[in-house]
Amino acid sequence: MEASGAPILSTPAEHIFEAPEPSTVARSFLSEEQLYVQYEIRRTVKEIRDGRWKRVALQFPDEYLGDATRIVEGLGRELRKERKMGKVLQKADDEVDGVAEGVSEVKLAGAEGGTVSEQNSAEEEEERLTILADTSYGACCVDEVAAEHVSADVVIHYGRSCVSPTTRLPVIYVFTTKPLDLDAAVNAFERTYIDKSGKIVLMADIPYQHNVPELVNRLRQRGYESTFATEIMHNPSSALPNRTVPDEVGEDQEALKQYSVFHISDPPASLLLTLSSRVDRVHIFPTTSANPTAIEARTTAQLRRRYALLTRVATAPIIGILINTLSVKNYMTALSHCQDLVAKAGKKSYTFVVGKLNAAKVANFAEVGGWVVIGCWESSLVESSEFYKPVVTPFELEVALTDEKTRVWDGEWVSDFGALLGREMQQSNGKATGEVTGGEQQQQNGSGDLQDETSDDEPPEFDLRTGRYVSHSRPMGRSTRRSNPASNGTETSASAAAPPSSSLIQRTKGDIASVNGAVSPGAEFLRSKREWKGLGSDYEIQYERDEEGKIQGAAMEEGRGGVARGYGISGERGS
Repeated sequence: MEASGAPILSTPAEHIFEAPEPSTVARSFLSEEQLYVQYEIRRTVKEIRDGRWKRVALQFPDEYLGDATRIVEGLGRELRKERKMGKVLQKADDEVDGVAEGVSEVKLAGAEGGTVSEQNSAEEEEERLTILADTSYGACCVDEVAAEHVSADVVIHYGRSCVSPTTRLPVIYVFTTKPLDLDAAVNAFERTYIDKSGKIVLMADIPYQHNVPELVNRLRQRGYESTFATEIMHNPSSALPNRTVPDEVGEDQEALKQYSVFHISDPPASLLLTLSSRVDRVHIFPTTSANPTAIEARTTAQLRRRYALLTRVATAPIIGILINTLSVKNYMTALSHCQDLVAKAGKKSYTFVVGKLNAAKVANFAEVGGWVVIGCWESSLVESSEFYKPVVTPFELEVALTDEKTRVWDGEWVSDFGALLGREMQQSNGKATGEVTGGEQQQQNGSGDLQDETSDDEPPEFDLRTGRYVSHSRPMGRSTRRSNPASNGTETSASAAAPPSSSLIQRTKGDIASVNGAVSPGAEFLRSKREWKGLGSDYEIQYERDEEGKIQGAAMEEGRGGVARGYGISGERGS
């Protein structure tokens, strides 16, 4: 029986205890010509040949899996044609070289090494195409992890993308295209902007971006001369994420406040918050309604929700850091930045690597009071009421852990942690060029006595939502160093290297759980208060050993199969 489409690789939650009929992804029924245009097959083949890549990974979102096999067939067919054409041209060149020089093999001047014949044999090697269907993280991100499992040289990413910079593999983006009713868009634009002299930026979601040049031409014919057409660029840290900006904005980002944005299709929540904090107004032109009308975006309620989550994180004693990407550039630097923020605030942090985030995963860690997601600039913003604890972005974490006396949020929104790190580096460079203050000098010249102990003068902290005093918001404490007038800012190397004093507090060994020498409230909770500690924690594992005491490997046995309501053991169906 021939399948009508590719299988869906995820299981809905309501089917956990049942074995439903396998569902399929519907095909789009594109013609051969439409398929070549929609998925830019010829351009893709040219880039593969130019890069001389032989192991190619094709990453598809679920909606395009129905065309995946046809795309692979089209790419393979065009690649074979290119190889055959290359052989014909090379054979003609060899005959000319043989007549002119009387040799059959010529060294290439300035080549990377190897003869012409060796490079030709490499060119004749057939490309291997692999389909990546179920992505490790969000569909908008390039899945370098899955691509490296098949030793890919390059990844072809299909569909809309966050266009975040990658770390290891080159990427060919095929955004695909979606049709747009240009007449309806022009009419909606004219109804929205009566003043034709106003400064307007025209943006579109990536699948609709190819319609922007034609739409701008029509608008300028109707008198909208100040309309700016954006183009796609690979820079999430730009004033308009991944889009070009007017020349005057490149010199002064504050000039963007004079512009309004007309956005085609619904933008992601992170993009909407970013735009709302940087431009005058944002109007969204929907592409799904029958009679589309541009609607002005309102983010006031969303910002209130985000600020409520932010205040909850501010009083959380333990913060979990969720690494939701292994591909986005500088994600390890962002992790170090978040860990430093948490440590300076006197809180404890735990790091987790997760795939696709959901409430069930993070609910397993009840001791964590708040979460921060390190992912691409679109997926880091989690808008869901299913989570028991607040989930924030690195930018929100930075605002939350700022001291209450200096915490002022004017509505600015930074979605990309790359921009956040860049701003942090600028501030660090500014401090590096200035003089070291007395407090910083004391912190650098710390001694090993009571000056290293946690200060008892920490101001009390209150929950801004309830007004109640929070006594456990800083379990790790924040060390302060008091000035010593006698030392006059100078200390000997012996005093600087002296260990912290323990004369005032005597702890019983193992009395409080610690990690790397630091008291760990999370570890203490797991050891003494948590009832369920994981499978297999109630018995000691016993290994079979031989006469020499080495562990013997267990014999291979066939396991169980089927669903929970009726497992099959050794090929027999259970009741």
